[in-house]
Parts: sequence; structure tokens; C-alpha cells
Amino acid sequence: MTLRHLRIFLAVCQEGGASAAAEKLYIAQPTVSVAVRELERHYGVTLFDRIGRRLFLTDAGKQMRAYAQHIVSLLEEMETRSQDWEETGTLRIGSSITIGTVELPGILRGMQARYPKLRIEVMICNSDTIETAILSNDIDLGLVEGKHRFPLLQEVSLGGDELVFLCRPEHPFAGRTVQPRDIGAEPFLLRERGSAGRELVESTLKSRGVEVRPLWQSISNHAILSGVAAGLGLATLPLSLVQPAIDAGQVSQFWVEGVRCTRQFRLLYHQNKYLTRPMREMIRLCQETW
Repeated sequence: MTLRHLRIFLAVCQEGGASAAAEKLYIAQPTVSVAVRELERHYGVTLFDRIGRRLFLTDAGKQMRAYAQHIVSLLEEMETRSQDWEETGTLRIGSSITIGTVELPGILRGMQARYPKLRIEVMICNSDTIETAILSNDIDLGLVEGKHRFPLLQEVSLGGDELVFLCRPEHPFAGRTVQPRDIGAEPFLLRERGSAGRELVESTLKSRGVEVRPLWQSISNHAILSGVAAGLGLATLPLSLVQPAIDAGQVSQFWVEGVRCTRQFRLLYHQNKYLTRPMREMIRLCQETW
């Protein structure tokens, strides 16, 4: 028994005969008769009394019609509403701290305007955690800094930013260009391990012979910025995040000869992930933003 059997049966009930039902459904009359006989044989009942050239529903047929109408109407409702499921479901986003602080709120405002019924859940954490969450299907899309580590992840290249060296305004380095060896003995305040920004800073300085030993490690860029302003050490943070603090004179920028830390943002998703309409729109908005 299939839904096709039920649709044919309901057409016969409505039209009062196999020929009229066949004409309505644009199928051959024998096909209608076969479908009705298969239903009767499957359930072991007689659905129609065949009197003269007309068909009359039996009591069993009337009960079958009630169930069939309910089943078919539910299917039709499901087919109608399924067209909106993508736009009324949940989109799960993972974002690095920098992107989540600076750019993501504006992107999500655009998403909510486009899909007002869509629930958007966001997880702000470091790049390593985001990549792992994509692989375990805990999030749909991830916004990270730097290169990813897993071949199962597909990427969309976006724009980037620069990490700048910071110190307190009274520090001897403030506003100057120093040699790499000059910062080797200075205390550093760094992001936690697994942060793409930290990995970039450490690898870039190591290539210039500088081994950084962090005095502080924090998941919070703002905590590190406050530490620099208090004179606890040096730091390297995204310019887009710290520009207001530089302009306000809370911290000062300095430069290291031959060292520049730039990185590219990437949007990641699992290579086997089906991209819904909202996911594709999210990708488009990210590409427009950078």
C-alpha cells in the first residue's frame, strides 16, 4: 500500500467512479481499478459495492476514506511547510573572538533581516575548537583566522587583518621601531594555546630568533589589552580591535624591525555538509563584508 493507492482511492470516492477518477488524475482507467483492488486485497475488505455502473462506499470504505483523507492532507501540509524549514530552523555559527567581536554582529543583523524566523546560535571560541566542532557537526559554519588543519574542511577565503605590537604609553618602546632581540626579555601577554593569532605571533617571532614566554595567557583580548594598559607586559593584538584604545592613549603601538603579523580570515564547513539557503546567504554576506 502506497500513498499513490490512497490518492487514487480518494479520487474514486470523490468522482463516484473509476473512469471519472482516471480522467481527473490523467491516468488509465484500468490503473485505477487495479489500485482499488490492491487496497481491498491488502486490507482484506471490500471498499465499494458495485451496483450497476456506479460504486458505493461500504462501511469499511467510509472508514478507509476518513483515514486516507487525514494521511494525504498531512502529507500535503508537510510538503508545503517543508519549503520553509530551512528558513525557520537553526543556523549554528562558530566564530573566533576577533571576528565575533568586530564583524559578526553586523553580519548577523543582515541575516536576521533576511530570515526573521531563523534561529541563529553562535559559539565564540578559538580556531582549534571551531574546527573540531565542525567535524563533529556541532556547528554548521565556522569563521576562523589563519589556516585550518583538517582536509575534510572546505574553506572560503575572506579578508584579513594585522596584529600589532602594543605597550603602555610610558614604555621605552612606545612609538618606536625596535630590533627583534630587544623584545626577547620582555614579559608578554598572549592568547591561549589553540588561538590562531597566538600561533602566528609565536611562529613569526621564532623565525627571527625570538622565543616568547608568556607572563599571561587569556582567552580574552580585552583582558590582555587591560594588562598592557596597566604596564604588565607587551602584547600583539588585532589592530581592528585595539585602534580605539590606541586613539584614546590607553596603549601605544610599536614596531619590530622585519616583523609583520598579517592573517587571513576563512569561513569553514565540512566537505559533506549540505549548504542550505541561509548558509549560502551567510557565506555571501561574509564575502561582502571583507
